[in-house]
Amino acid sequence: MASTAAHAPAAAPGPDSEELVRLSGIAKRFGERRAGPLERWLQGAGWSAPAPVTHAVDGVDLEIRRGEVVGLVGESGCGKSTLGRMVAGLMPPSAGEIRYRGRPLETLDAAARRALRLKVQMIFQDPYASLNPRLRVDRIVGEGARLHGLVDGAGFDDYVSAQLQRAGLDPALRQRYPHQFSGGQRQRIGIARALAVQPELLVCDEAVAALDVSIQAQILNLFLDLREQLGLTYLFISHDLGVVEHMSDRVVIMYLGRVVESAPAREIFARANHPYTRALLAEVPRLDARRKTFAAIQGEIPSPLAPPSGCHFHPRCPHALPRCRVEVPRLRGIAVQHLSACHLNDAT
Repeated sequence: MASTAAHAPAAAPGPDSEELVRLSGIAKRFGERRAGPLERWLQGAGWSAPAPVTHAVDGVDLEIRRGEVVGLVGESGCGKSTLGRMVAGLMPPSAGEIRYRGRPLETLDAAARRALRLKVQMIFQDPYASLNPRLRVDRIVGEGARLHGLVDGAGFDDYVSAQLQRAGLDPALRQRYPHQFSGGQRQRIGIARALAVQPELLVCDEAVAALDVSIQAQILNLFLDLREQLGLTYLFISHDLGVVEHMSDRVVIMYLGRVVESAPAREIFARANHPYTRALLAEVPRLDARRKTFAAIQGEIPSPLAPPSGCHFHPRCPHALPRCRVEVPRLRGIAVQHLSACHLNDAT
C-alpha cells in the first residue's frame, strides 16, 4: 500500500524535454449539425430556431511534455473533462489539431491509431461505474493487454498479478468482482487496468474526488510512485487546488471552455495573474487565515449554450474593462513559462 505521508513530486522536466502531446486550437461543440434544405427554409422564415449548440471547449492550445504532471483546473462545466477525453482519444474534436510526438492524429493509419490508444489511458472519476460489474478483476485488468498481444494465455495470470501488485492490491483477489471491493480498491483496479497496456500518458479525470480523504492521499502517492518507477506523464484534472498543488509541475486554469492562465505550479500559487485564478486561490482554506471570511466568486458560471462575448469571465470580473465585453483576450507570456489571457496585462 502507498503511504499516506506527504510525498514530494519528482523534479519537474525542463522546457526542453520532449513534447508528448500538443493541442492547437482545439474546440468541441455538442449538438452541432448541418441543417437540411427544409430546416434552413423554416429558419429563414422565422418558423424554426437553430438547434442549440453547447460550446464545451473553445480554441484551447496546450502542450504536455514527457514526464511532467500538468494540473488542469476549473469549475464544474468549464470543459476540462471534455478536453481530457479528447486527449485520451475517447472523442474527436470539432475543430483544431492534436499531435502526438509531433504527428497529427488525422494522418495516422489504423494500426498507428490503435497503438496510440494504448499509449494514452484514462482514469475515471467514478471507480465503480468505470468497471464492468459482470467481469472478474483478472479480465478487467488483463483483457486489453491480451487482446493487443502484450501477453499470451500462458503468462496471463502472472501478468495480471504483477499489475495488481504494482497498483497496491493483493493478486489473490483477482477472481473477485468489482462490487466486492471498496472505492479506493476499485480505483486501484482502474489504475492497474490502465497500466496493463503500458501507457506513456495517463489522463486522470477527478481520479480521487469520489474517495475519502485518507484514501485520496494513498492514491495520490501511488500516482507519484508510478511516475518515478515508470516515467509516466499525467494530465491531472481536478477542481481541488490543494491536490493540484501537491501533484503538479505545471497548472493550467480553464474557464468556460478556454485556458485563461498557465504557469509552473509554484508560480501560479505564488503569483497568480488572471482575476479568475486569483479568485479561486483566495477561497482556498489556509491555516494562517482563520479569521478570514470566505465567499464564493460572484455570479454563476454562464451557460456554454450562450457564452458571453469577449472575455468569458467579464460578467463576474470585478476589474472588467469596456473592451473585455467585446474583445477576446489573447493568451500571451507575462513571465518565463507564465501565460495569461487578460486585457489588464496590456496596461502594465
